Amino acid sequence: MKHLVLVGLMGAGKTTVGRRCADRLGRPFVDTDDVVIAHAGMSVDEIFRAAGESHFRELERTAVADVTASPEPLVIACGGGVVLDPENRRALRASGVVVWLRADTATLASRVGDGATRPLLRGDAPGALDRLARMREPAYEAAAHCEVETGGRTIEEVAEAVLGAFEGVSA
Repeated sequence: MKHLVLVGLMGAGKTTVGRRCADRLGRPFVDTDDVVIAHAGMSVDEIFRAAGESHFRELERTAVADVTASPEPLVIACGGGVVLDPENRRALRASGVVVWLRADTATLASRVGDGATRPLLRGDAPGALDRLARMREPAYEAAAHCEVETGGRTIEEVAEAVLGAFEGVSA
């Protein structure tokens, strides 16, 4: 049994959809950001402020290695930038089916609001999301086995599409 791994930009629905998929599959749900927070003892925002993005990415790499090593099949929601690291992409693809949750930047911006608690969005959430989308798209494509559009869909519709993609790839 492989892990179901969700990647995508912030606001794509990874956590919300991941929880729904975990319930439907009867699997534990893990968010890599939560693993980082538990290990560091501080929020993502605090990690960025205290030690910078590079330290956060190191903690994130350890979190990915830990969750992908789980012998129990999980539903894993990854932080938006996890795919930037080639080792993370390799570990995620090797341990599960990676589904890229996509939405246009206007939809993402409406979901994340002003981005005040998200270090990479401060000041201009729509503009930052647009830049991140363009920069990260090749990494998402390299990581994902398939993609699911989330814009204009309910959580249940997205979860259904994700589970269908997961079953199709893992069959």
